[in-house]
Amino acid sequence: MAEKQAGLVGEPDPEGSSPGTSESWNYDSNCVFCRVAAGQEPKTELFHCENEDLVCFKDIKPAALYHYLVVPKKHIGSCKDLNKDHIEMVESMVAAGKTMLERNNFTDFTDVRMGFHVPPFCSISHLHLHVIAPVKEFGFLSKLVYRQDSYWFVTVDYLLEKLRK
Repeated sequence: MAEKQAGLVGEPDPEGSSPGTSESWNYDSNCVFCRVAAGQEPKTELFHCENEDLVCFKDIKPAALYHYLVVPKKHIGSCKDLNKDHIEMVESMVAAGKTMLERNNFTDFTDVRMGFHVPPFCSISHLHLHVIAPVKEFGFLSKLVYRQDSYWFVTVDYLLEKLRK
């Protein structure tokens, strides 16, 4: 079932807002994204992800018309905690992000920014992929905060390249 809200189309999780029990993954009750993944933050609408180990929802401070966060249910602190074993998960996060954009009829993937904030520049210490489009509509602050391959924000391509070495 598709749902339209503020001009955006997404599929809410068919199971409702509860993607699973917190016992099924590494859960930190002090982490807001762990609580979101456990369906314990009722104001956060979760969108259906093909990968049951991920959740997807809108960023509360969007940098562009489409700004989603793709988050693993398992608590992982940041991109600095990743290794080669996480490559498949990162690729699944990217696929989930692209799917969300496609559901909203956004297909110009040359105008998309996908990446991760690098500690200590993370507002939430739980790995989350920013999926943002269109980049051409970024304001001054968004251009700074989501600057490609800076000290504070790395693109998916950059991260995957580092993980593969």
